Amino acid sequence: MPAASTRDEWVALLDRSCFAAAVTIAVEVTLTLELWITLGVVLLTVLALAREMVAPAIAVVGAVVVLLILGIITPQQALAGFSNPAPITVAALYVVARAVEKTGALQPLVSATLGDGANGRYSLAKILLPTAGASAFLNNTPLVAMLAPQVADWAERRRRPASWYLMPISFAAMLGGTITLIGTSTNIVVSGLLEAAGHPPIGMFEITWIGLPIAVLGVALLILLAPVLLPDRRGVRQQLEEELREFVIHMEVEPGGALDGKTIEAGGLRHLQGVFLAEIEKGGQLIAPATPTTILEGGDRLTFVGRADLVVDLQGRRGLRSTEYRHLIETNGSGHTFFESVVSGTSPLAGRTLKEVGFRERYQAAVLAIHRSGERVRAKLGDVPIRAGDTLVLLADPGFRARWRDRQDFLLVSDLGGSPPPTSRQALLVALVTLAIVVAAGAGFIPILNAALLGALALVLLGILTPNEARSAIDFDVVVVIAAAFGLGAAMEVTGLAQLLSASIVEPFSGLGPLGILFAVTLATALFTELITNNAAAVLLFPIATAAAAGAGLDPRPFAIAVAASASFLTPIGYQTNMMVYGPGGYRFTDYAWLGLPLNLLVVALIVLLVPFFWPL
Repeated sequence: MPAASTRDEWVALLDRSCFAAAVTIAVEVTLTLELWITLGVVLLTVLALAREMVAPAIAVVGAVVVLLILGIITPQQALAGFSNPAPITVAALYVVARAVEKTGALQPLVSATLGDGANGRYSLAKILLPTAGASAFLNNTPLVAMLAPQVADWAERRRRPASWYLMPISFAAMLGGTITLIGTSTNIVVSGLLEAAGHPPIGMFEITWIGLPIAVLGVALLILLAPVLLPDRRGVRQQLEEELREFVIHMEVEPGGALDGKTIEAGGLRHLQGVFLAEIEKGGQLIAPATPTTILEGGDRLTFVGRADLVVDLQGRRGLRSTEYRHLIETNGSGHTFFESVVSGTSPLAGRTLKEVGFRERYQAAVLAIHRSGERVRAKLGDVPIRAGDTLVLLADPGFRARWRDRQDFLLVSDLGGSPPPTSRQALLVALVTLAIVVAAGAGFIPILNAALLGALALVLLGILTPNEARSAIDFDVVVVIAAAFGLGAAMEVTGLAQLLSASIVEPFSGLGPLGILFAVTLATALFTELITNNAAAVLLFPIATAAAAGAGLDPRPFAIAVAASASFLTPIGYQTNMMVYGPGGYRFTDYAWLGLPLNLLVVALIVLLVPFFWPL
């Protein structure tokens, strides 16, 4: 038998070994539990973003808060994105884009672009090439917002379907965004993630090596295939006159009758079945939209809008009489204007009816029609739940666009039948400020964050934008998503979830070597972009991409570039500009896949072929 001292030493050693093993097991269980919790939170976030259950900012911030409360990430990790240059840079560039839009700095280019055009492909080339070029230096959302209405009007005047042009414009803007660092917020986000991970940020023209070939060949493919693959669909503007003839009814208030001297509310004209009062002509002046407190007088001419087969409330109503007053409502009258407005995914309208949100009181506008998937919704409008992407035909005062253009309720607000915005004398100043930002950051004089902030500040100090205009130009939902998503990415890294997901994504392609891994990352990024916002997809895929590179002993930078350059064109929900042209172009959901799939395949192929050439794996 061993001596007592030896036995005691063995017992002590065994106790220490058991304790160490227990600690190891406890740590592994804790790490595994944290990994599965993080996976669950990420999946719920992706589901909420894909199904548009809540606003993107709420979904991502909520996920980060849950992970923080559970102790999976620290406060520093949760808030790291708010101190990163990426979201602030994106916010400053929104201000610059708003100044370009306000002053019409691109209007001479647009006017020159929209010539007569000898044929469809020639016209398409004249529109798409400048669009891609401008998108390399400007945020593509306001660019498409400016172009889409004018192109739709131009197409209508030449009896060409707007559907041939609007989707290609959106795709061209997305392609052009890959040319420079500031072309799209996704590039800036990935640059910020690289910097946070201890790598040099992406240079202003570093991504041009791959972005320019993608843009040039992508636009060429659009010019070749769009006239063949896109359907001839009528947009909202082309259907407007026909719709007005179909469901506009004119009545007159009888002098001394039951309604003479009463308000609209008291006269029972507020809640009608299948029809609503859109405007009143009173003494030669138009009141549009009509409010519940407007007092009716004998001889007032009332314009009602609704489905002809549902107009039952007006028949036999005392105090009203039919009139031979049969002119159509003018598209732009002295007291009213028609607008088309595309509902955004973050709008308070989404998922609710016009009646529930009190649309006329809230927006001081009347909805004349709702367009969805290329068709007008034929139902009582007040009872129709509104969806993201729906296009509303509105009747409102001329100031409606100015009030709601920079709000999150609508992706696009444009006049129907209006003239193009004039070019301001300040347009040259805006162009010079934008050029200064590009040159200063491109030449490496100052970081892109400093250049963008100085440019935005200069636009306010020069009086081109007021402080309120600058503030309202920023899409804070996008900025918050970018900043908060950094915390989500950190959780994926510290729990090992990024490594787990990278292994599962890369495994089917691992036999192809580094190119197979690059292909897997690029394909996964494209698929994620279809489900959630492009910025959220980039932040979620970045740790997966870098983990895949680390696991294979490769440089992470080429994989980060692939995440930044990746884009997806298969659905209207994959990117904001796709949603903006969805209704105005009269498209159906599946139309995007016909043109988007060849473009997707081209972009993925170019990324896999070109990235290793310029950024060795």
